[in-house]
Amino acid sequence: MTESNGSDAPDRADHQTERVQQTGEMPDWEKRFRAPRVSLPDWAEDAPDRSLFVSNATGTYELYAWDRATGEQRQVTDRPNGTTDGVLSPDGEWIWWFDDKDGDEFGVWRRQRFTGGEDELAAPGLDPSYPAGLALGRDGRTAVVGRSTDEDGTTIHLVRGGEAPVELYRHRESAGVGDLSYDGSLISVEHTEHGDAMHSALRVMRPDGTTVAELDDTRGGTEELGLEVLGFAPVEGDTRLLIGHQRRGRWEPLVWDVATGEETDLALDLPGDVSAEWFPDGSALLIAHGFEARGELFRYDLAERRLEKISTPRGAVSGATARPDGSVEYLWSSAAQPPAVRSTSGGVVLDPPGMKSPGSVPVEDVWVEGPGGRIHALVQKPAGATGPLPTVFDIHGGPTWHDSDSFAAGPAAWVDHGYAVVRVNYRGSTGYGRAWTDALKHRVGLIELEDIEAVRAWAVSSGLADPARLILTGGSWGGYLTLLGLGTQPDAWALGIAAVPVADYVTAYHDEMEALKAMDRTLLGGTPEEVPERFEASSPITYVDRVKAPVYISAGVNDPRCPIQQIENYVKRLESRNAVHEVYRYDAGHGSLVVDERIKQIRLELDFAARHLPS
Repeated sequence: MTESNGSDAPDRADHQTERVQQTGEMPDWEKRFRAPRVSLPDWAEDAPDRSLFVSNATGTYELYAWDRATGEQRQVTDRPNGTTDGVLSPDGEWIWWFDDKDGDEFGVWRRQRFTGGEDELAAPGLDPSYPAGLALGRDGRTAVVGRSTDEDGTTIHLVRGGEAPVELYRHRESAGVGDLSYDGSLISVEHTEHGDAMHSALRVMRPDGTTVAELDDTRGGTEELGLEVLGFAPVEGDTRLLIGHQRRGRWEPLVWDVATGEETDLALDLPGDVSAEWFPDGSALLIAHGFEARGELFRYDLAERRLEKISTPRGAVSGATARPDGSVEYLWSSAAQPPAVRSTSGGVVLDPPGMKSPGSVPVEDVWVEGPGGRIHALVQKPAGATGPLPTVFDIHGGPTWHDSDSFAAGPAAWVDHGYAVVRVNYRGSTGYGRAWTDALKHRVGLIELEDIEAVRAWAVSSGLADPARLILTGGSWGGYLTLLGLGTQPDAWALGIAAVPVADYVTAYHDEMEALKAMDRTLLGGTPEEVPERFEASSPITYVDRVKAPVYISAGVNDPRCPIQQIENYVKRLESRNAVHEVYRYDAGHGSLVVDERIKQIRLELDFAARHLPS
């Protein structure tokens, strides 16, 4: 057993570093992490030449301002553990960014001039909290700020420059700011006052707090449907709100006029989940369609009710925005090709200087019959390799998320080292319909592992995977499923690697941020005191004494989502039986925004596998 606080962890994978020092060569897997990346730039509605994006150019993910007219780029934030939460005001004058402590997600909003200068407290009078949404007004002085704390639940405040914040909303259940209308006269809120944190209802208010309209598809009973705010029309005096709904078993957009109550259902003939945003003149919608782990874009003309496909390469579209000139910018990648911000007007929008990321191998689609229906898995393996191979089951977090045909440096690193990688979109994943996403309730964790086991059985029977060299790994919810799988399926896995996991569900519930408590109550049907048998059945610590495989755990000591104490409880149980395990603790929250730290963690994981997996 080995433990580390981050300074003395076993690092035998440093043979990679030694090779660099001796030959000047950096391995491809490390280049993928070090190569400069940028997010899809956000731009100011009334100053479209001003943009805000995130980049790791300095080795830490931070916010950058970009003046498109001059080409000047300026780093806005500079913190030891990085910054990614930022919003550009519609007038392009201010950048708001969220200031927490070492990744604990508990803090305050600060703001800085787009052109530079000192940071200032953006919302004086509001105490530190977890963020629950933010919308900025076009006048440059109005903001709607959502907050969440264990004591107050969710509160939403109207903030105007020079005035004390005004509380507009308060409720114990989770909620968040949706959007502020173009003229600042309407505020939309997503809330879960009905107690189901997976399915929001909508409320529209005026700045004085009076309610204008409500929309609730939860209906009660067993068929609760969700709604989400996609944005008000970007037109003066326009009361249309673009929202997402689940009325036909998947996410689709509709236009809701909150003044008249009229709903315009687009009824798009697309098989997957659909999201949308407005074109800047309000005459059309930019449609994003996700289906079977890939994405595509369309333009929908509202007057002619016509859907026109926008040409994009096959792969994953991670974000898109329509510009005032009618062009569309989008962030695209595939498993084989690194991400790039592209434009329909031609070329790459934002290409950071420096090292270019090597590509990787493409994914193969696999469909496996499981206990709840067909399961989609994505498989990568070294070029030219034949099985059976040592195989990594890399399980995504969320759980309401999905793996896609997008570029991922972590899986590519395993492939470089001779492993096959299998990623499973288990029940609970998004992108396969509402019923698939909502299937998790009550038997949390156990349902996902049934699907993972079905794909594991296929991987072995197909000749892809060596049954003696199977690794179960993942981060966040994927880390939780790793620990739960090692205990409930002890003979299925040779090794487990869990990053920022849930390890002791009851302790995690009591220590985690308030919004996640609400989600856990929804998933499990109550609190640990109300449904103790469900928390026990779904908690990895319940099965810790059955774990046979060596276990590697990494954890952020400031993590508000998978707090450190519940991981320590699990580790103590491993220690008590002298189980083979290693623990790596680092000074950050739910993962790290520092490139060197990410590389170190991958090195440690690869090294652990090399030392403990059978040859």
